[in-house]
Amino acid sequence: MPHIRPVSDLRNNFADISRIVHETAEPVFLTKNGYGDMVVMSMEAYERKLFESEIYFKLKEAELEAKSTDKRFSHEEVFNELRARLMDKVESDEV
Repeated sequence: MPHIRPVSDLRNNFADISRIVHETAEPVFLTKNGYGDMVVMSMEAYERKLFESEIYFKLKEAELEAKSTDKRFSHEEVFNELRARLMDKVESDEV
């Protein structure tokens, strides 16, 4: 069940709202005059949402690319390419 509070609770009960967002890792929805106004969440929850959104976007992009071509790569080809890129990065960082 979502946590819904009036925006005035942000000022009057900040510690309680902070505790809720950290303990539950869920957002608190704030209302103003009975209508949704903003959402408060912990930084950890926000960063997790950004990460999940980025992964979803990349998976969607890969899905669209897969539909546009018949070219496929084997497990070995993919990991060999990744290893080569990592080695290049390590070598360039050492210089």
